[in-house]
Amino acid sequence: MPQPPIFHDYTFGEQERKTLDSDGHFVFPGLLTSDTQEKLTNSLSHILELSHTPKQGHEPNRFSAEYDSYLESLIPHPQMLELARKVLGEDIRYDHCVSLNRPGGNRGIGWHSHGYGDNNPSLGFVRIFFYVNGFEPDDGGLKAVPGSHLYRESKIQARTDEDLREGWLAGKTHPETGEPLEIEALSAPPGTVALMWTHAAHAVSERKPDSSTRWCVVYAYRNPGEPSGARWITPEFEKKPILGAEGLMSLY
Repeated sequence: MPQPPIFHDYTFGEQERKTLDSDGHFVFPGLLTSDTQEKLTNSLSHILELSHTPKQGHEPNRFSAEYDSYLESLIPHPQMLELARKVLGEDIRYDHCVSLNRPGGNRGIGWHSHGYGDNNPSLGFVRIFFYVNGFEPDDGGLKAVPGSHLYRESKIQARTDEDLREGWLAGKTHPETGEPLEIEALSAPPGTVALMWTHAAHAVSERKPDSSTRWCVVYAYRNPGEPSGARWITPEFEKKPILGAEGLMSLY
């Protein structure tokens, strides 16, 4: 039986791909269907509850798809794989599914980047964020630096925007346009999906104390070719027969 759609119709053609490759991220506002948003809210609520008593080394927030059947079902969902392959090409592997729930009062996270194939531009690694109930820039909002991914630096770190501007960002320009790199504060209505290359510098603002939980989950896919430090898959889950996920779970 075919799986119900998780996305509304969207366009990701040549121009959209150029934007992703130039900025390091691309946002699809309101892409998730209402049914998907409801199911994700239920699943992520379940993960948040389990996270109150985590199992060391197999934390529900890091191995989210291993704790929830709906989250698991999205790994090989045809629309998910179609989007991942539009970005990465046909030869892809699943890397991880991590919940990024941020309750009211959450302090967010400082500036950072991730790595994969740092010295091999032919290897891509993309994160697909599902912002179920969205966010405002100053309330659990995602921030990014367009063009930062082109430096392919895996350990960009700064505690605040000011620290980033005075540190890593100082004097840097976009490798393609020559324009100074600048921080961009994103916004997202409910149901937003965002793509981000792994080397992109990004951070998350604090969630306001009186705000409800920001429900979010990220799925990561990559081209095989090198070890992945972000790959959170237990041996049991790697061997689990999941319909549609054949060939996706192995490292190489």
